[in-house]
Amino acid sequence: MPPLIVDIHTHVYPPSYMHMLRARKTVPYVHDPANNATPRLIILSSDDDPSIPVDQRGRPVDSSYSDINVKLAFMRRHGINCSVISLANPWLDFLEPDEAQTWAERINDDLEATCARVNNDADPDKTKALHEKETLFAFGALPLSAPSADIVVNEIRRLKTLPHLRGVIMGTTGLGRGLDDSRLDPVWEALQDTESMLFLHPHYGLPDEAFGGPEVTNRYGHVLPLALGFPLETTIAVTRMLLAGVFDRFPRLKILLAHSGGTLPFLAGRIESCILHERKFIANGGDVPGPQRSVWDVLSTNIYLDAVVYGTAGLKAAVTAAGGSDRLLFGTDHPFFPPLGKDDEEWPSVTTNYKAIHTAFESEGDAAAGVLGGNAARILNLK
Repeated sequence: MPPLIVDIHTHVYPPSYMHMLRARKTVPYVHDPANNATPRLIILSSDDDPSIPVDQRGRPVDSSYSDINVKLAFMRRHGINCSVISLANPWLDFLEPDEAQTWAERINDDLEATCARVNNDADPDKTKALHEKETLFAFGALPLSAPSADIVVNEIRRLKTLPHLRGVIMGTTGLGRGLDDSRLDPVWEALQDTESMLFLHPHYGLPDEAFGGPEVTNRYGHVLPLALGFPLETTIAVTRMLLAGVFDRFPRLKILLAHSGGTLPFLAGRIESCILHERKFIANGGDVPGPQRSVWDVLSTNIYLDAVVYGTAGLKAAVTAAGGSDRLLFGTDHPFFPPLGKDDEEWPSVTTNYKAIHTAFESEGDAAAGVLGGNAARILNLK
């Protein structure tokens, strides 16, 4: 029997979310061209350049973003047995405070209903194994812009009662001030107490100035923000959590990092060295508490990494940093990075990940099987 394949990094814009985006005129929004061309998703501030015609801004969003049948066909085409779907960035961060709770509940209920419908249609008697059908689970979205953290906490607890929800997805701004914001402590506590996985995903990248200014960024499209901005955004966010003692206060917090943790696996040793030598920390005679746990301890205890890194070098760094392959989980980032050829059926963004995993673990069959699906089934209790 071929190994179980579980895709834990795969996005869906439910129809209700698309409707909301179509009603907006500021980032993020969806623009429907007058000539009936494919709608455009303007998702990053750099996409909304007035010098670019609106019909050319952002990226095209076809039915693969919102039609669950297209998702299932994609799974069958690439041999994926189970997907843990999640809302794509920017989630619900942009909502007005009085709208956040309503939209979070509506979208999370949509995700639950979609998973239930697909799973029941595939196996009405619930007797088939994960290998034998296309199965869906989901990460819920949080109302982070709500007026109080209590609303966010209540949604975390409510999600735990939904049969097909396996955690939450969120970005790196938290309540607006980053993930080292002490106001997030009730959120971390709720995630820890409910044993919910947090899928941490970048969105804002780095300022255009980091790449040479807007002119340079626009010249090269999405390459600089996505290839460099996203990984560094994740690395900075988690390092701020570490420095603020989040992992000291919540030692059982579980976080799955997108894109193999950005540059964290490569820079963990440098981060640790800088912490050990920082004179501002109490350990070195300063007056700032500083983290009590090492980067390596947090990586091997609290952090899980997806395998969306497209190369063996990145995978090996991820495994080394995490202390083993049992904390690495396969993902596709569907529906982003589709084939550019109209007649292409296989997605290079997916087959590249498959190839990298098999190459990295060619002499370790059990490790490859774990990364491809066994780890996710165990860690997320996919039954």
